[in-house]
This record gives sequence, structure tokens and C-alpha cells, in this order.
Amino acid sequence: MPPTTIAVLGSGITGLSAAFHLSRRFPHAAITVIDKNPNSGGWVRSKRHKLPKGGSVLLEAGPRSLRPNALSLLELINLLRLEDTLIATPKSSPAAKSRFIHVPGTRGLARIPTSVLSFLSSPLSSVILPAALREPFLFKNRPEADRGLDADESFHSFFSRRFGEKFARILGSALVHGIYAADSRQLSIRAAFPSLYQLEDAGKGSVGRGVLLSSLAPRPARDTADYELGGTLDLMKDVSVYSFRDGLSTLCDALQRNVQANPNITILQGTGVESIELGTTPNDGFNIALTSGEVTAPSHVVSTLPLPVLQRILQQPGTNAPALPHLNANTYTSVNVFNLVFPKSPSTRIHPEGFGYLVSRPAAGYDDESRNPAGILGTVFDSCAVAEQDESPSDSSEQYTKMTVMQGGPYTNRPQPTVDTIVSALAGHLTSPRSSTKARLPDPVAYEVHENKDCIPLYTPGHVTRMQELKDALRSGPWGGRLEVIGAGVGGVSLGDCAESGKRAGASW
Repeated sequence: MPPTTIAVLGSGITGLSAAFHLSRRFPHAAITVIDKNPNSGGWVRSKRHKLPKGGSVLLEAGPRSLRPNALSLLELINLLRLEDTLIATPKSSPAAKSRFIHVPGTRGLARIPTSVLSFLSSPLSSVILPAALREPFLFKNRPEADRGLDADESFHSFFSRRFGEKFARILGSALVHGIYAADSRQLSIRAAFPSLYQLEDAGKGSVGRGVLLSSLAPRPARDTADYELGGTLDLMKDVSVYSFRDGLSTLCDALQRNVQANPNITILQGTGVESIELGTTPNDGFNIALTSGEVTAPSHVVSTLPLPVLQRILQQPGTNAPALPHLNANTYTSVNVFNLVFPKSPSTRIHPEGFGYLVSRPAAGYDDESRNPAGILGTVFDSCAVAEQDESPSDSSEQYTKMTVMQGGPYTNRPQPTVDTIVSALAGHLTSPRSSTKARLPDPVAYEVHENKDCIPLYTPGHVTRMQELKDALRSGPWGGRLEVIGAGVGGVSLGDCAESGKRAGASW
């Protein structure tokens, strides 16, 4: 029986996307979106900050740019008519071509080589070239003999056995810092980077051979039949990353406006869920007790809540909700975001042209406070990466450089640093390797600090299998497929992943 009433728990990008698509899939169903937070959008929070001498900068507390490969996001842009608000960074720009790594214990930044010429001059070539040349000739060495076909391992384990320990620590850990703000030694390769796992399969045990064979095989046409894309694919040709003039909140705000305007959808903001109970028969649906004292009784539920939060709700004393497996299997990582705005000198560039840089794990680990004492994970050069968001003052002599520093994650043994500490560490990272003195940065004219606690799920090895077992439990028994659990904690942390899971919500009902 199709749903008559649906409760969507959470109003981040997953919840808003789910409500939007559910209303199109089930136009006669009454949908209620429930979120304890007063504002929708989840971790997406954009703010325009006015500067002391005129003009303004766009500051992001969470995600700041998107890649054009997520069709679910392009569909939303088309359906919500947001094309005129887009700003794009082309693949030909310095931000797309130049990315850097800082290795703790060294001075300055190392450019990640992207051409033969840059390989010859990059200090990273001594790490990358031997690993890349050796890997295709290594024997198949995936540790799956005693664990069956579902063998999984950490990202670090995968990179170490295929490319070597040094490659895994310097480049692999930095990549994981940039996406998951996590320790690569704890992150599942199958869940976090499934394409790498699949390339190893395609190459009969070699990632390099898998890349080569994939490049030689005919590329299948992109399947876009299930998406209403309008002209967005044409807009995204030769685009490296994109955002919106007023930040990524543009998308969430437009989704919220659309959902609120739908007479079949109600949004309860600032109201949390206390407990969930099953009705006495499968046709009775659910009874959801809210923090406001109200009780709602939907026939179907979509939860986009963090999995440990859902676990606590289901385990409330006196409720009859049967246990679900693996909701507490993963931990979450916390990230502090420092938005920094510096006055720009007409003669001196604060940072090199490029997207930004990531920081590798210290050789002695995260407890080594002598290396990377500020616990910085990476820095985005926003003024270069997404330049068109900022508004210059009327006096064009006043220009600014905007950067965003991400800090924390696996550096759990350190208190949150001050802005002065971050600026000092940033100056060290931006010092030229050839300089005998540390660079000096001007005092920021504006800054904001955001503590994003438990913002990114950490998929530990075995996550893919565990989530399949969770889905099997939801489809069978007393749940009967009427509760769907989706979101970043289940199947992907990117905004594209979240929007996609929202699009697929209720597809089997």
C-alpha cells in the first residue's frame, strides 16, 4: 500500500531532498518534516559578512563548493531554477590546476604534480614516482582469503600495500583529511573510496592496471534518463567546481521555500523526536512522540538523523521499537572551521595561486605535538577557488584575501586553538621553502570560528556489509520496509550523495 502520511526526520540537504522528491512521487501523501534545529540546511551554513571599509565576503561554516558530477544536485538546480545564481571555477583556472600539500616537519607547500614538467621539480616526485612505477608489478595482495568476498580494510592499509607506507602517509592521509577529516588508518576503503577498490578488481589486483584498462575500454554513455537536468549539463562543461553567488545555503534555502510552499508538506522546525513506536498491526503505522508533547502517526518514516541519534530514539524506555543493527558502529569526527579575511597587499601575494592545500599526518602520529601543533587539516584559498562570491568595496584600492582553515578531526588531544595560533601556523605553512625566515601575515580584518561537532561520519572497515544488514533488517520483520534510514551516516558524506539518497527515498513503497 502506498504511503498516506510520511514523516521525514531531519531537514538537512538529505531531508529536504527527500521531502521534495517524496512529494513528487506521492502527490497525495501528507508529509511532515521534523527537525530539532531552528534552521534547515544541516551543516550547510552560508553568511555574508560586511567588511570595515565597505564590501563584503561570503563565509561558509561547512561545505563550500561542489563538483559537477552529482546529477541529483544538477537536477535540483534545474527544477528550482537556480541557474542564474551559479558561479563556476573552470578546469583551466589556477584553482583547478594547482593544489598543494604541507608535510609536517617541512617548510612551505609542495605542489601536487600534474604534468611531466611539474614532476621533475616537485619534492613529492620522490614519493609518487617510485610508488606509481612499482605498483602495477606487485602481486595481488588483498587480504581476503580468510574473510570472504566482502573483505574490507582501512584506506591506509590499502594504500600501504599497493603504494607503500610513505605514499600512504604523505598523500593518502592528506586526501582523507580533506574529505573526511579523519585518520586514514580507521577509514573503510570500500565505503569511502569504492572506485579505488573496484579499480583493484578491474586490474586483477593492481590499481594502476585497473586505471589503464579502464582508460582503454569504451566509456559508457552517462545515464541521465532518471534526472530532469534541463541545460545544467551544458553549464557544467569544463567546470572544476561550482557554488552559488550567496553560497551553498542558496540550494538549501530554495529547497526549503519549495517544500514550504507545497500544501501537502508541513515543516516542524525547532521540534525534536522523543521516541518512535510501531503500531499494533502493520497497517497502524508509527507513533512518533515529539519534544513539543505532540504525537504524530505517519504510515511511513524516512530518517536522515545521525545513526547514534536514531539509536537513542529507538531505545527510549517503554517503547516497542525493535532493535536495529549497527546504528552505533561508527563514530563521528568534529571539525573547527576558521574563516579568515586578510587585507591584500598590492605587491605581495599571501598565498600561491591554487585551490588550497592539505596537511599530511605527522610521521609520529597525531599525538606528536611538535609537528603541526595547531592540528590543521587543510586550508582553502577561497579568493582563488571561488572568487566571484565576494563584493569589493567602492574604493577599489581596498582588496582582501579570504581563506578557510579546517582544524581538528583526528587531533583529538588538543584544545581548540585561538585565531592567533591558527594565523601563526598558517604563516609557517605559507613560508617559501627557500626562505630563511618565517612569513608574516597581516592581522585579519575579519574572522569567524565555527565548531562543527560530530559533523562527519567515520566509516570503519566493514561499513558496506553492516549497512546492507541494516537495510535487510528494515525490509523484513515488524518494520516491513516502512522505515527508511538514509543520509551521510549510511551512504556517502558529500552533498551529492545526500541529495541522491533523498531522491531515492521511498522508491520501493
